[in-house]
Amino acid sequence: MKAADFCSALKERGFNIFAGVPCSILKDTILYLQRDPDVSYVSATREDEAIGIAAGSFLGGQKPVVLMQNSGLGNSIGALASLPLLYKIPMLLVVSWRGYQGKDAPEHSVMGKSILKLLRDFGIPTKILPKRNPEKTITEAVKVMDEQQIPVAIIIKRGVIS
Repeated sequence: MKAADFCSALKERGFNIFAGVPCSILKDTILYLQRDPDVSYVSATREDEAIGIAAGSFLGGQKPVVLMQNSGLGNSIGALASLPLLYKIPMLLVVSWRGYQGKDAPEHSVMGKSILKLLRDFGIPTKILPKRNPEKTITEAVKVMDEQQIPVAIIIKRGVIS
Protein backbone atom coordinates (compact mmCIF):
# COMPACT_ATOMS: atom_id res chain seq x y z
CA MET A 1 0.00 0.00 0.00
CA LYS A 2 1.33 3.42 -0.88
CA ALA A 3 1.67 5.95 1.93
CA ALA A 4 -0.73 8.28 0.10
CA ASP A 5 -3.36 5.51 -0.08
CA PHE A 6 -2.91 4.69 3.61
CA CYS A 7 -3.34 8.35 4.56
CA SER A 8 -6.37 8.68 2.28
CA ALA A 9 -7.94 5.62 3.89
CA LEU A 10 -7.52 7.22 7.32
CA LYS A 11 -8.88 10.58 6.15
CA GLU A 12 -11.91 8.84 4.57
CA ARG A 13 -12.67 7.41 8.02
CA GLY A 14 -12.68 10.87 9.58
CA PHE A 15 -9.17 11.14 11.01
CA ASN A 16 -8.00 14.73 10.81
CA ILE A 17 -5.12 15.16 13.25
CA PHE A 18 -1.95 13.12 13.48
CA ALA A 19 0.77 13.27 16.12
CA GLY A 20 3.93 11.25 16.17
CA VAL A 21 7.65 10.85 16.33
CA PRO A 22 10.02 10.00 13.47
CA CYS A 23 10.26 6.36 12.36
CA SER A 24 12.06 4.88 9.36
CA ILE A 25 9.20 2.47 8.60
CA LEU A 26 6.59 5.24 8.75
CA LYS A 27 8.71 7.98 7.16
CA ASP A 28 6.78 8.13 3.87
CA THR A 29 3.48 8.29 5.75
CA ILE A 30 4.75 11.07 8.01
CA LEU A 31 6.16 13.05 5.06
CA TYR A 32 2.84 12.74 3.25
CA LEU A 33 0.89 13.94 6.30
CA GLN A 34 3.23 16.88 6.86
CA ARG A 35 2.53 18.08 3.32
CA ASP A 36 -1.23 17.41 3.32
CA PRO A 37 -3.15 20.69 3.71
CA ASP A 38 -6.34 18.84 4.75
CA VAL A 39 -4.95 17.47 8.02
CA SER A 40 -2.79 18.60 10.90
CA TYR A 41 0.43 16.77 11.71
CA VAL A 42 2.06 17.54 15.06
CA SER A 43 5.64 16.38 15.46
CA ALA A 44 6.04 15.23 19.06
CA THR A 45 9.28 14.97 20.98
CA ARG A 46 8.21 11.72 22.68
CA GLU A 47 5.50 9.13 22.20
CA ASP A 48 3.79 9.95 25.51
CA GLU A 49 3.56 13.56 24.35
CA ALA A 50 1.87 12.35 21.14
CA ILE A 51 -0.68 10.46 23.27
CA GLY A 52 -1.42 13.67 25.19
CA ILE A 53 -1.78 15.65 21.97
CA ALA A 54 -4.18 13.04 20.60
CA ALA A 55 -6.24 12.98 23.81
CA GLY A 56 -6.55 16.76 23.85
CA SER A 57 -7.43 16.78 20.17
CA PHE A 58 -10.23 14.28 20.74
CA LEU A 59 -11.60 16.35 23.63
CA GLY A 60 -11.50 19.32 21.25
CA GLY A 61 -13.68 17.49 18.72
CA GLN A 62 -11.09 15.95 16.42
CA LYS A 63 -10.39 12.32 15.48
CA PRO A 64 -6.71 11.56 16.24
CA VAL A 65 -4.03 9.15 15.08
CA VAL A 66 -0.73 8.59 16.89
CA LEU A 67 2.25 7.34 14.85
CA MET A 68 5.21 5.68 16.55
CA GLN A 69 7.59 2.78 16.33
CA ASN A 70 7.08 -0.06 18.77
CA SER A 71 10.12 0.87 20.84
CA GLY A 72 8.26 4.09 21.61
CA LEU A 73 5.25 2.13 22.78
CA GLY A 74 7.15 1.44 25.98
CA ASN A 75 7.59 5.20 26.45
CA SER A 76 3.86 5.76 26.05
CA ILE A 77 2.39 3.01 28.24
CA GLY A 78 2.02 5.24 31.31
CA ALA A 79 0.29 7.94 29.29
CA LEU A 80 -1.98 5.37 27.61
CA ALA A 81 -2.95 3.78 30.93
CA SER A 82 -3.62 7.03 32.76
CA LEU A 83 -5.46 8.95 30.05
CA PRO A 84 -7.12 7.31 27.01
CA LEU A 85 -7.54 3.85 28.54
CA LEU A 86 -8.82 5.20 31.85
CA TYR A 87 -11.13 7.84 30.40
CA LYS A 88 -12.16 6.00 27.21
CA ILE A 89 -10.60 8.40 24.75
CA PRO A 90 -10.50 6.79 21.31
CA MET A 91 -7.45 7.15 19.14
CA LEU A 92 -5.81 5.07 16.46
CA LEU A 93 -2.26 3.98 17.25
CA VAL A 94 -0.25 3.31 14.09
CA VAL A 95 2.77 1.41 15.37
CA SER A 96 5.66 0.17 13.25
CA TRP A 97 6.94 -3.29 14.13
CA ARG A 98 10.69 -2.92 14.52
CA GLY A 99 12.45 -6.17 15.43
CA TYR A 100 9.82 -8.34 13.74
CA GLN A 101 11.17 -11.91 13.69
CA GLY A 102 14.57 -10.61 14.79
CA LYS A 103 15.16 -8.90 11.44
CA ASP A 104 16.34 -5.51 12.65
CA ALA A 105 18.94 -3.78 14.76
CA PRO A 106 19.59 -5.68 18.02
CA GLU A 107 18.08 -2.95 20.20
CA HIS A 108 14.65 -3.70 18.69
CA SER A 109 14.61 -7.43 19.48
CA VAL A 110 12.98 -7.30 22.94
CA MET A 111 10.13 -5.01 21.93
CA GLY A 112 9.81 -6.83 18.62
CA LYS A 113 9.05 -10.04 20.51
CA SER A 114 6.85 -8.36 23.13
CA ILE A 115 4.68 -5.85 21.29
CA LEU A 116 1.59 -8.00 20.74
CA LYS A 117 1.59 -9.32 24.31
CA LEU A 118 2.12 -5.83 25.72
CA LEU A 119 -0.83 -4.43 23.79
CA ARG A 120 -2.99 -7.42 24.75
CA ASP A 121 -2.04 -7.09 28.44
CA PHE A 122 -3.14 -3.44 28.39
CA GLY A 123 -6.42 -4.33 26.70
CA ILE A 124 -5.65 -2.47 23.50
CA PRO A 125 -7.27 -4.21 20.53
CA THR A 126 -4.67 -4.77 17.83
CA LYS A 127 -4.69 -5.47 14.11
CA ILE A 128 -1.67 -6.22 11.93
CA LEU A 129 -1.97 -4.42 8.61
CA PRO A 130 -1.67 -6.99 5.81
CA LYS A 131 -0.35 -6.35 2.32
CA ARG A 132 -3.57 -7.82 0.92
CA ASN A 133 -6.80 -5.92 1.52
CA PRO A 134 -5.41 -3.47 4.09
CA GLU A 135 -8.52 -1.28 3.85
CA LYS A 136 -10.62 -4.03 5.45
CA THR A 137 -8.25 -4.16 8.42
CA ILE A 138 -8.34 -0.37 8.79
CA THR A 139 -12.15 -0.42 8.72
CA GLU A 140 -12.28 -3.17 11.36
CA ALA A 141 -9.88 -1.32 13.66
CA VAL A 142 -11.77 1.96 13.36
CA LYS A 143 -15.08 0.20 14.02
CA VAL A 144 -13.75 -1.23 17.31
CA MET A 145 -12.27 2.15 18.25
CA ASP A 146 -15.53 4.00 17.56
CA GLU A 147 -17.80 1.43 19.22
CA GLN A 148 -15.72 0.90 22.37
CA GLN A 149 -14.29 4.44 22.61
CA ILE A 150 -10.77 3.18 23.32
CA PRO A 151 -7.36 3.26 21.67
CA VAL A 152 -6.85 0.62 18.98
CA ALA A 153 -3.49 -0.28 17.43
CA ILE A 154 -2.65 -1.06 13.83
CA ILE A 155 0.77 -2.69 13.56
CA ILE A 156 2.81 -2.02 10.43
CA LYS A 157 5.59 -4.39 9.36
CA ARG A 158 8.42 -3.09 7.19
CA GLY A 159 7.42 -3.07 3.52
CA VAL A 160 3.64 -3.02 4.00
CA ILE A 161 3.46 0.75 3.41
CA SER A 162 5.79 2.23 0.81
